[in-house]
Amino acid sequence: MLTISVAIVSEVPGHDERDVARVTAALQRQAIRDFRPVWNVEATVDAFPVLEDVPAGYWPIVIRDDIGVQGAAGIHLDEAGQPFALVTMSDSWSLTASHELLEMLADPFGNRLVPGTSPKAGQGRVEFLVEVCDPSEADDFGYTVNGILVSDFYTPHYFDPVKAPGVRYSFTGAVTAPRTIRKGGDLSWRHAPSRHWWQQRWFGGPQPVFGDLGIFDASSGGSLRSWIDGQTEHPGIDTGLPKTNPVLRKAVAAGEESGIAGDAKARAWREQIERILNP
Repeated sequence: MLTISVAIVSEVPGHDERDVARVTAALQRQAIRDFRPVWNVEATVDAFPVLEDVPAGYWPIVIRDDIGVQGAAGIHLDEAGQPFALVTMSDSWSLTASHELLEMLADPFGNRLVPGTSPKAGQGRVEFLVEVCDPSEADDFGYTVNGILVSDFYTPHYFDPVKAPGVRYSFTGAVTAPRTIRKGGDLSWRHAPSRHWWQQRWFGGPQPVFGDLGIFDASSGGSLRSWIDGQTEHPGIDTGLPKTNPVLRKAVAAGEESGIAGDAKARAWREQIERILNP
């Protein structure tokens, strides 16, 4: 199994290096502990102070104050065809970075398709774009690692033909049946007879709705994912969550509790080091 190396680089002026380090550690643990057993992907996640320090072969996730263009946040391909991601800085940037990291690991080049039955009646078999975080991307369905808010993600069983008892369709269990979405999420697929891309999304209202995205122009040079993201809102992911958001506040409280334990461990380590150096 080849190991994917991912770099986290913040270009936000004055961004606390400790914050970057804590989020990076949480993303590494999520990738190894939670994602690897499900998707069979091996990855390392490391923080670097500037892009110039990122070694060759790493895929960077770059945090910026303002991406500025809808659809710019997300995963892109560089001139060599290698993936990189852009994330807008916010109070919930860890949720967004987790989302982009996991989608990068599952489908680095944004073109992976899986066949299945369309959620839209009358379409029959279609091809779904693999976007492991989109169906349950809303903050309500995230969870914490080391007291840091990260994204839920679906499992390969998400594309099973029928629902079966005891099967896990997303890591947190938020998704309870194949090819379904939760409020705040979306799912995209290609309808072969028309060549049109369709999307089911649930960003408001009591029920999900369907949208026709049109025909993808492969000559544009971009990936399917970047094209679809350019036409899709991702509330909470594109712009972040407000500080008053209850899920974010709960995650912050968990982080503070982890910090208390960390401070206690740090004091114990320092005391032991002093005893070793000054017997």
